[in-house]
Amino acid sequence: MSKEIKHTESGSNGKFYMEDEIGITSELIYSIPENGVLSLDHTETRTECEGKGLASKLVKKSVDYAREKKIKIVPGCSYAKAHFDRHKENKDVLKD
Repeated sequence: MSKEIKHTESGSNGKFYMEDEIGITSELIYSIPENGVLSLDHTETRTECEGKGLASKLVKKSVDYAREKKIKIVPGCSYAKAHFDRHKENKDVLKD
């Protein structure tokens, strides 16, 4: 399984994802509404790949992306919300 994080973006939608020879192992789908805030809308990991920290790596990648773009994050999905609750060091990118 590849640990490389890939990124696609089209207009105001995008995703960070990892894949293996079968297909996508884990993905984080986001949107950037007109207000310029990165909304983490959905995370999903293929069942047999769960528990390996893949989704966490994708959320961390979104944090790096937000810092690079100087935008804030709204964790819209339950996984992203839980991740930010556990990783207080990333709260600087959260929208108030």
